Amino acid sequence: MEIVKKDLQGIEFRFFGPDSVRKLSVMEVSVPELYDQDGFPVEGGLMDPRLGVVDPGMRCRSCGGKVGHCPGHFGHIEFAKPVIHVRFGKKIYMWLSMACPSCGRVAVEKEARDIYEREFQRIDNEGTNSERAKLIRDIAKEAKKHSVCPHCGADKPAITYEKPTTYYQGEDKLTPVEVRENLEKIPDEDLFLLGVDSRAFRPEWAVMTSFLVPPVTVRPCITLETGERSEDDLTHKLVDIMRINLRLRENMASGAPAVIIEDLWELLQYHATTFIDNQVSGIPPARHRAGRILKGVVQRVKTKQGRFRRNLAGKRVNFSARTVVSPDARIGVDEVGIPDEIARDLTVSVYVTDENVEQMKEVIRRGPEALDGANYVIDDQGNRLRITDFNQETLAEQVAPGWMVDRHLKDGDVVLMNRQPSLHRMSLMGHRVRVLPGRTFRIHPSICAPYNADFDGDEMNLHDPQGEEARAEALELLGVRKNLRSPRFGGVIIGGWRTQISGLFLLTQKDTVLSREKAFQLIYDAGIEAELPSSKKEITGREIFSLLLPSDFNIRFKTKASKSGKVGEDDSEVVVKDGKLLKGVIDSSAVGSFGGRILDRIVQEYGPDFGTDFINKLAALGLLYLKMRGMTVSIEDFEIPEETHKEINQTLSKAKREVRNIIKKAEAGKLKSWPGMSMVETRESEIIHTLNKARDEAVRMVGDVLSPSNPAAIMAISGARGNLLNVALIAGAVGQQAIGGGRPKRGYYSSRTFPHFVKHDLGAESKGFVRSSYGSGLNPFEFFWVSASGREGLTDTGVKTPKSGYMYRRLSNALQDLKVEYDGTVRDSGGNIIQFLYGEDGIDVSMSDKGFINLDRLAELARGGDK
Repeated sequence: MEIVKKDLQGIEFRFFGPDSVRKLSVMEVSVPELYDQDGFPVEGGLMDPRLGVVDPGMRCRSCGGKVGHCPGHFGHIEFAKPVIHVRFGKKIYMWLSMACPSCGRVAVEKEARDIYEREFQRIDNEGTNSERAKLIRDIAKEAKKHSVCPHCGADKPAITYEKPTTYYQGEDKLTPVEVRENLEKIPDEDLFLLGVDSRAFRPEWAVMTSFLVPPVTVRPCITLETGERSEDDLTHKLVDIMRINLRLRENMASGAPAVIIEDLWELLQYHATTFIDNQVSGIPPARHRAGRILKGVVQRVKTKQGRFRRNLAGKRVNFSARTVVSPDARIGVDEVGIPDEIARDLTVSVYVTDENVEQMKEVIRRGPEALDGANYVIDDQGNRLRITDFNQETLAEQVAPGWMVDRHLKDGDVVLMNRQPSLHRMSLMGHRVRVLPGRTFRIHPSICAPYNADFDGDEMNLHDPQGEEARAEALELLGVRKNLRSPRFGGVIIGGWRTQISGLFLLTQKDTVLSREKAFQLIYDAGIEAELPSSKKEITGREIFSLLLPSDFNIRFKTKASKSGKVGEDDSEVVVKDGKLLKGVIDSSAVGSFGGRILDRIVQEYGPDFGTDFINKLAALGLLYLKMRGMTVSIEDFEIPEETHKEINQTLSKAKREVRNIIKKAEAGKLKSWPGMSMVETRESEIIHTLNKARDEAVRMVGDVLSPSNPAAIMAISGARGNLLNVALIAGAVGQQAIGGGRPKRGYYSSRTFPHFVKHDLGAESKGFVRSSYGSGLNPFEFFWVSASGREGLTDTGVKTPKSGYMYRRLSNALQDLKVEYDGTVRDSGGNIIQFLYGEDGIDVSMSDKGFINLDRLAELARGGDK
């Protein structure tokens, strides 16, 4: 047989005209009833077996197929009177406005028509859809200007439109029959002026005389526990259409009064409209008997719950699990703790070979209830057999090479973990399984950053890859070890975390010394395999940390703690030589995610496996030392001396006096305006600058009196959590609150923010300055300002989240088919070159040094220099 090859040029979507509807249809639906008294589908009804079957055992009378094999077949309804298609409401208005009701020609002069024709030809060759739409709007505007037809000289009354399907010609209301007659008059040669392809569509088709009935498979019924059938929303609407259509036809045949005919016609229009779109403005939505709003065809397709996004672009999958996540620092950063209940439900298919046949027999004997058992076996004929208490011994004896066993998840299996929203690559990563008791997923705290996870009720999804290839990809492409570095900024995104950093900071301070026994216990518990000098009775924390570092590792940099001025010179600079930490404390600048210098260098130069083990050990070391030493934060840690309180109050009082002086200068017109600002804007900017300067001075004062051993200060100095500003808000003063980008402007009427203040008061307190601290407590006005500022933050978050989410969705949809080819170019699915070099520089950011190639470092390593 000769194979014919053809290139696909494109896909066209066309509208079914009345002849196409009848040709596609296998039957005319003529009866509104669905089932007879015995529960069988009625002949000629909406559930006729010629339209397809959904009940097991029945065969389709059109194709002979059973459920699952018959795709379903369309039927049609012949309307007693024409009905307007609601989705063409605006189009019909435009066409009626453009065309002469007498001759049907589009009301444009011959010279203009020739110009428009040439412009359409140009757009077809090189233009865009937006240009085409603009041209059609311009033609419509031109045609509407004519009150007399330029072709036949007849009057052309103005057309008015009432949504969704009502039209007036002058004072007269047009019936769908008259609308159809007017549209029928438009000749084919004028259709291009309406933006219509005459080969694919005629305008009068928008006024329907026959109606396509979707197959039964599109609108299947479900059987309830009571045995009653529950019909699909579309079937409910089709029944309404059939009943009204039948009544209309009967009344027309019996010569009923025109008012009754008109009422039934409008009702038929309503049911046809709500079948297509049940969210049309201007008409009430159709409802189920219980009051629920029915879903029309449009609602089935559009939005996040529609067919495309819910059932095609994304769908529910098997071999997945979802539950709450909780922290567990005792597992590895690349591991995930799985509840044993989930491990027994999810399975991995294992091929039975000569090497593992005995092992598989033991797995089958354990059965589906015990851990490390199995749920199914698949024999060499492809038959899937469920393992039960009654057949597990028999199946264990029968299993042989060539069979497959669906065993439970066990330690070491690879699974994919995902936290939504999935905003970047590392929202989906491969982890190794650890089966643990409990009902939550356990993840290492250090893995929170890429997932943006915390433990206040977050849930995560688990996916169990089913094929060997899928498991290999999960490890090699998606594995945590392969994603330690971010493709966004070229640094380590998984690193030391909060408590771990506080522990390492305290461990590596100059005066931290442990007894030999405590040091050995710490090293053992952290899983570090190393030898300590046998002669030393005391071991420093820096010596213990050095056990994590490679013997040829060298680095030197300033610590984050050095910027606080709270640490001595010996602790302010990290110096590592030949794998020994000689100076400096280990803080977030050394091992933290998003910027740890030591961690970044180790992952980059010693590989992801060494880097992952390094993270696991430093996390364990920091946590265990903090547990050994103890660290608690209490309200007393935020108390400052009375003298400092007085100094802060003096500073704030001075700032308030300066604010009053600024206001007086502005009122007298003596305040010099800042460039590009009015007098009022300058006054407000100077006031905010003055108050913020006072607040910053209060922060400095609080920082000066905080002891380096204060737990809150330790967290802030080391970069584990928070900063000195947070401490100052609790101990010193909260400061000016910004609402709407500046000081509060609105309040009690227009002259003041509260009735408790003097009219037109521009002072600090009346405009959002909070002099108190959180520790001392706020007065009612201050509490209001803080609440208002906080409310604005929450509102901004709520507004920005959907906007940024929609922007990301559009961006990802536009870029999803781009890939880097083997020649280094970035191309789309059609092979078109988007970039000649990825990112215009060809650098893989995740393999780079903050987005750049560090040539000096590479040259140093090439010369055999220090790592």
